Amino acid sequence: MNISQVEQDLQQLLPVGTVRSREMLKTYVFTQIGGIADILAVPASYEEIQNVVTYARERNIPLTVLGNGSNVIIRDGGIRGIVLYTSVLDKMAIENGLLVAQCGAKIIDASAYALEQELTGLEFACGIPGTVGGALYMNAGAYGGEVKDVLHSALAVNKEGQLVTLQGEELQFGYRHSIFAGGDYIVLEARFALQPGDPAAIKAKMDELTYLRESKQPLEYPSCGSVFKRPPGRFAGQLIQESGLQGVRIGGAEVSRKHAGFIVNADNATANDYIGLIHHVRAAVKDKFGVELETEVRIIGED
Repeated sequence: MNISQVEQDLQQLLPVGTVRSREMLKTYVFTQIGGIADILAVPASYEEIQNVVTYARERNIPLTVLGNGSNVIIRDGGIRGIVLYTSVLDKMAIENGLLVAQCGAKIIDASAYALEQELTGLEFACGIPGTVGGALYMNAGAYGGEVKDVLHSALAVNKEGQLVTLQGEELQFGYRHSIFAGGDYIVLEARFALQPGDPAAIKAKMDELTYLRESKQPLEYPSCGSVFKRPPGRFAGQLIQESGLQGVRIGGAEVSRKHAGFIVNADNATANDYIGLIHHVRAAVKDKFGVELETEVRIIGED
């Protein structure tokens, strides 16, 4: 891949200033770690995303989608090919009784917008820091609610650059999983089916969940959120805590002393620090409890 040529080509497909070569990615993710992208493209419309998808497919160039990077670790070697950064696409509206949110909108903002519209159902998402696209990708959930519970349908673009609408079983929702994790589709927008509700009750619930999040999670440090999926019948954080791992460090990455399910960037950590600590935690929990922890966080890029 000729990076300069790809940059020039994409500059013909996207507005001026929205295509950058050799862009450092650490500023685009919550962990504040990660290497360089060959090309970063920042589309502002669905058509521009379609154009980039088609361009990459025709030239067999790897394409990676990045939202606001709240649940992603980018390796220190960065990402080859094109990184499609979608956070500019953040509009929301009520259409035909559905709350429609673009992929780059923060799911927290979608929850707040639902409150403004006196709609209930998205309260659980008031503290999830990812984008709407990321929330669909992993069927994000918290405090007893999940995206699948309120999603009506999703508009996406497939590998051929065509727009498609997916709903029901087509979305293949599971625990922290959806069809989007397979890489065949890119989320463009979510359509949520919410119910009219009492705004005072909605706000009270959101305030309660916000308090729980702020009191229990280590928000004072950069992190990638919950690192591990919940094992059947157990809690990952509890297993890690009971394994005596809180405060354990590799380099600048540390198992949070406030919530053992989080690994924080305590002191200029690298991706290798993070990944090494993840492996250490998994091995320790497996040794003590016989439980194999699965990562919830996405680890992408090259060493």
